[in-house]
Formats: sequence, C-alpha cells, structure tokens
Amino acid sequence: MQVRASDADRERTMDALREHTAAGRLTLDEFADRAAVVVEARTLDELRATVADLPRHEPTPDTRPLVVAFCVALAVVILFAVLYSLAR
Repeated sequence: MQVRASDADRERTMDALREHTAAGRLTLDEFADRAAVVVEARTLDELRATVADLPRHEPTPDTRPLVVAFCVALAVVILFAVLYSLAR
C-alpha cells in the first residue's frame, strides 16, 4: 500500500536536499532534478527515493540548556562555599 505524501513531507525532503547540496553532496543540477521529483511526488516512497543514497540527517543535540544548568549549579556551589566561609 502506498502512503500519500503531505506538503509537510515534501518540505522536509526539500530541506534535506538543500542541506546536502550546501554540504557538497549534490551538485546544483542534481538538486534541481531531485527537487522536480519532490514537487511531483505523490507517495512517501517517491520522496524517500530522492534521498535514499544520501546519509541520514541526524540533528545535533542542543547543548545550551545543559551549559546553562551547569553554570547555575556552579554558581550555587560557589555561593554556598562563600556563605559557609563567612559563617565560620
């Protein structure tokens, strides 16, 4: 059974093609050819075929919240150390 592709599916595939082109994995001609297929694609299988030979995009985890949490924790430890030394 063929699953129909949505506009959001097409847009995600186009985004992936743009990223691969920017990374140098696709030439502009290859991008144009594949983009034309994406625009006309009716099923998810047709979309998958346009990126099948390219590495999967793995999003890089956002580490900023961890850095902020670490800085806050460090500040609390320093604050407690200062307060402890003043209380002695």
